[in-house]
Amino acid sequence: MIGMRLLLIRHGQTPSNVLGALDTAVPGPGLTRLGRQQADAIPAALAEEDVQAVYASVQIRAQMTALPLALTLGQPTLVREGLREISAGDLEMRNDSLAVRQYHEISFGWAEGRLEQRMPGGEDGHEVFARFDDVVAEISSAGLETVACFAHGQIIRSWVGARTTNITSRFAMAHPLHNTAVITLEGSPGGWTALAWTGVALGGPALDDGRRTGPGGSVA
Repeated sequence: MIGMRLLLIRHGQTPSNVLGALDTAVPGPGLTRLGRQQADAIPAALAEEDVQAVYASVQIRAQMTALPLALTLGQPTLVREGLREISAGDLEMRNDSLAVRQYHEISFGWAEGRLEQRMPGGEDGHEVFARFDDVVAEISSAGLETVACFAHGQIIRSWVGARTTNITSRFAMAHPLHNTAVITLEGSPGGWTALAWTGVALGGPALDDGRRTGPGGSVA
């Protein structure tokens, strides 16, 4: 059995992305004008995917990004706490290079097995991956063929680096995931394979702003 297709989609651009800030609190900011345009472009960009369910994190930006697709499909957006971004803890709202580098080094280190490392004032890798794993297990158990999951750049990249058979943490660190970019996986818990890493906006170059995509989507 090949397994399901899981589309891990990063949210649209936020004001904090423009500032390059580590804005990870709940509920967090909404989308910029560009972010709303990016979200509106998703249904057409995924028209060839037979998406059967739409999930999003508890953070507003993920739900706003998911909404156009959910409305097009006539589906509810299933909101799950486990999909929220990795908490920046004591680094919250900082945008200096030292803080961003520390945030990247710790979270990508989890993908290399250093799960006991804790974000200053925040979570460790065991806690982050466990909550994301729980949601993915729920999605997989639904028996659907294709599911769109709207989450956040850093948790998507670090989790994919840890849980897929063909993406390493070094690859995840070196490849961006701009706003509304998508990583397509196939398989099931314990056996995910990345089929595609589309690091730019689903709506195409006209809707992509890699210079203002925020720490979660930038190269470490």
